[in-house]
Amino acid sequence: MITTTAVPLPSSPSSEPHHRRRRIIKSSSSSSDEDSGQYPETYLVPPANLTTQERIHWFRSNLPAFQILKSDNLTSRFHNRARRFLLRNRCELRFFMTWISPATSFGNREFLAMESLFKSNPDACLVLVSRSLDSRSGHRILKPLLDRGFRGTPAERWFEDLKTGEKDPGEIPLPQNLSNLVRLAVLYKYGGVYLDTDFIVMKSFRGLRNSIGAQSADSTEKWTRLNNAVLVFDKSHPLLLDFMAEFAATFDGSRWGHNGPYLVSRVVDRVGNGSSGRRNFTIMPPMAFYPAYWSKIGGYFRKPATKSDSRWVSAKLIQLSGKTFAVHLWNKESRNFRIEEGSILWRLISRHCIICQGIYR
Repeated sequence: MITTTAVPLPSSPSSEPHHRRRRIIKSSSSSSDEDSGQYPETYLVPPANLTTQERIHWFRSNLPAFQILKSDNLTSRFHNRARRFLLRNRCELRFFMTWISPATSFGNREFLAMESLFKSNPDACLVLVSRSLDSRSGHRILKPLLDRGFRGTPAERWFEDLKTGEKDPGEIPLPQNLSNLVRLAVLYKYGGVYLDTDFIVMKSFRGLRNSIGAQSADSTEKWTRLNNAVLVFDKSHPLLLDFMAEFAATFDGSRWGHNGPYLVSRVVDRVGNGSSGRRNFTIMPPMAFYPAYWSKIGGYFRKPATKSDSRWVSAKLIQLSGKTFAVHLWNKESRNFRIEEGSILWRLISRHCIICQGIYR
């Protein structure tokens, strides 16, 4: 049976008072099956080189295997528990994360994201929506929100068509694409901060409201690409509806980034920069969340080899301490990089971890 359970983040040996413990709620399930760490529907990907109609036919024939799309009462249970959790703890800030991989993949770097979040935001609460963590057979990461989570939003009809096999799911594993939609829905329903799990949080998000980060900018500091790895929005913000409407109208399950960073960039480019009207919001500069471009993140992992390198590391750390709320590590690019002693990341971790065990690997 899938339940939602509130648990504290493991504390350091010198335990804190109860009211200061890190607060997390996560969607979890248990069964008599052994935990394989897998979730079969993620690997239900259509064969390559199919036409759109052939892929839709394949999807329809495999619909019974997509447990994530089946309806039950779990969404209302999740919603009620999440509301109670957030209200009971009087959270100063509400953070949300999703985890679509096997539990065995939730490693030191992901744990660091939670540690640094609470180090900088000690009175925050975290809702971690996952299908695999703390379960034997694997969580249904997106399921608690999917059945009713999109009702009354522009994505409702699109999702109903998907559930009946009327939409092309694309070549990218379906949960990866749906996670882009779930983060929008959860913020629309609850309000707060969505954060990917490959960040080091450096300072409090208390002063941020209705904000999205630029991934890159031109020489005039005008943004050229936005990213949805960090989203800070009030409950029912109209820009979130615009994002969901765009997702439903332009969904393409075969183009990486089309339903995520490219989507938020398209919508903001169309509605304007948010300086007036109902869609009032702020575009944060790249230094706020994406100080290193994905292709250059390796420099944050390497120790300085020369005096010039050492000066660059020192200057970069000063720059980050002033302008950066969180550092995106671009796990897709950097997951196999080793954090070398003396590197930027080595120093950031030493300042922003709590338990600080085994996270330099």
